[in-house]
Amino acid sequence: MPLPEKNKKYTYADYLTWSEEERWEIINGVPYLQAAPTWQHQAVLLELARQFANYLQDKSCRVFTAPFDLRIPEANEKDEETTNVVQPDIIIICDNSGLKKTGYYGVPELIIEVVSPSTGQKDKIEKFNLYEKAGVKEYWIVEPDEKVVMVFTLEEGRYGRPQMYSEEDKVKVSIFDNLVIELKPVFERI
Repeated sequence: MPLPEKNKKYTYADYLTWSEEERWEIINGVPYLQAAPTWQHQAVLLELARQFANYLQDKSCRVFTAPFDLRIPEANEKDEETTNVVQPDIIIICDNSGLKKTGYYGVPELIIEVVSPSTGQKDKIEKFNLYEKAGVKEYWIVEPDEKVVMVFTLEEGRYGRPQMYSEEDKVKVSIFDNLVIELKPVFERI
């Protein structure tokens, strides 16, 4: 993709014309180039995804990891008109009707972002606001360097103060009755 035009609002239709060699996200019509993740980022992502996948193995909900296009539509917005195309590190979906050949169109139940130096502000501000507005029930922000997880739960359309967890803790996932994620294996090898 050439340099983005400052005042242009980009859509999923634009996104589909860009090179697959680069990873892009669009938030509120603004494109962001994604840097390659670190090995620590990937180690954290894979262990979290493994624990979720093991739990969901015989259930209707599913786990997906980046790169995986998530299109979060505004009201009455067609897929190609969507101005929010993100690649969360991990998403949990329970409504399989939104699955498309090119990713997912709709709102997942849970999203996890593993923070990198280049994504911290975007994960904590732009994506936080996007996921809250869309109605994502649970949003995790994982900080590998600090070995901390912040869990935001949607209540009355807003995320309140996060529940904070460290590497010795276990996280009870609010959207499932009996899923507890152990953080020790998530952080112990980084």
